[in-house]
Amino acid sequence: MKIVLIANASASSVTARTRVVIQKALSADHDVELAETTRRGHATRLARGAAASGADVVAVLGGDGTLNEAANGVAGTDTALAPLPGGSTNVFARTLGLPEDPVHATAVTLEALDSGSIRAIGLGSANERYFLFHAGVGYDAAVVEQVEKRGQLKRWAGHPLFAFSAVDTWLRHYDRSHPHFEIEVHEAGDDRMSAEPIRDGYFAICLNTDPYTYLGTRPFRVVPSTDLDSPLSIVTVQSLSAIRLASLAARTLRSDDGISSGRGVTVHRDVYAATLTAPTSVPWQLDGDHLGGVTELELRWEPDIMRLVVPDGRRIPRLDPVL
Repeated sequence: MKIVLIANASASSVTARTRVVIQKALSADHDVELAETTRRGHATRLARGAAASGADVVAVLGGDGTLNEAANGVAGTDTALAPLPGGSTNVFARTLGLPEDPVHATAVTLEALDSGSIRAIGLGSANERYFLFHAGVGYDAAVVEQVEKRGQLKRWAGHPLFAFSAVDTWLRHYDRSHPHFEIEVHEAGDDRMSAEPIRDGYFAICLNTDPYTYLGTRPFRVVPSTDLDSPLSIVTVQSLSAIRLASLAARTLRSDDGISSGRGVTVHRDVYAATLTAPTSVPWQLDGDHLGGVTELELRWEPDIMRLVVPDGRRIPRLDPVL
């Protein structure tokens, strides 16, 4: 196979030695080309070029942001994506069941390639940019923004930094005095029936997979039924009270049942499309990558849009091999 290995040297778990070991391991039985990112958005260009040149697989050694960029480069092509965890959290790779050590993950990926374990998966899209596991609007994106402002700390204190930033953002960096947006959701089948619009959103999470993220080894199980072959799920939080947020965090960390609709929160499952509008700009993020502000966001589910190298023997419900 022809493999292009995209590596982000700035990612939390990536070292020169790791890159060399992984490149040698992949090169034992495959034709491998190394491409290193040098700036934001570079992985998309590299992945798109790899697909255009006929690469069978784009392997990505980096964090979730680099992986998202590469996914946007290969989605809709015959080139498959292979995640190799190199960031601080590695949500998507862990969701697939890959080991957290990138060298061990490479061994698992090689086994998957040998057995032809490559599948078609669905992705979410937000304003025509794909996301692998989630998109966030409002408070959650404001937290990501604060984390990125302390980028040098992220390499050494990733999870504590996120916890600190969540509290700091709530206290100082996000307006809790009024709702920020409204959202209209289309769900449950081809009729595209529109649910009652939510007009008092403080923040929303649109999920393509579950969990939403991890705190250390513990997953945030938000909507556990969401997987790579089902439509999206959207959780809209309509209150930013400390009690409400603490209750939601505790429920997602301590239970495998996730969140249900109730006071201050609305959950939509099997979402095919949604439209979010805001009177003024609100922050948004995709797969943990802050993208600035937005006043309108079109969310869609894109089934069978990308080929993915799946760890051999790991169960991803209802996915059929791509021949």
